[in-house]
Amino acid sequence: MNFLSHFYFERHNTNDFIVMGVVLPDFVKNAHKDWNLNPQKAEYLYEPDPDQFALLTGWKRHLEVDRQFHSSGFFKEETAKLKKFILPVMNSGPVKPFFLAHIGLELILDHLLITKNVVSADTFYRQLYSAKGPVLDRFLAQAGLPDEVLFDKFLTNFISSRYLLSYLKMENITYALNRICMRLWAQPFTEEQLADLTGRLILYKESIQDDFMVIFDQIESELMKQDL
Repeated sequence: MNFLSHFYFERHNTNDFIVMGVVLPDFVKNAHKDWNLNPQKAEYLYEPDPDQFALLTGWKRHLEVDRQFHSSGFFKEETAKLKKFILPVMNSGPVKPFFLAHIGLELILDHLLITKNVVSADTFYRQLYSAKGPVLDRFLAQAGLPDEVLFDKFLTNFISSRYLLSYLKMENITYALNRICMRLWAQPFTEEQLADLTGRLILYKESIQDDFMVIFDQIESELMKQDL
């Protein structure tokens, strides 16, 4: 799942460090695709500090939500469905249709959450800003972050740009997909393909917009069982 989808499960949580934690694994990967941290394998390092342990709690929640999402029937069915929508666009170029469907589904779920006012991006950004600082720095240092300066630059830009607000427009979802693909391929799409892709993503979005919350309800129910 993407940033706002992870935030959905903590949308009522007033602990800023847990909110930061639920998106922190993706922040680390976005800052540098080769970074691979596993703080959950050394919990004892974080137990003495309640705020660091809150970050770890969020981190572990992220891993569990992704595990449930990617093993769900919804994920399998909807990626297959989205793949059919976008296949006509993929008649040339290096991008694999399943890869694009996988990432596209996650971004469209974020788009629906924000356009239907299910989550507040303003609240999300405010909590991230509050959690940024020495506690986070110490957490990442203990987790073995290779370059604190590079990560801080990424996080500062992510918060200040308020980039997720651009998800209100579907053409910006296409732009985000293109940027993600450019990490793997020099020229993933032609301009004509990008224009066509936006139209097909809109059609797919319209096909799920009345029922998309089923996956959030399903995962939230499972998370509540684990918290008992």
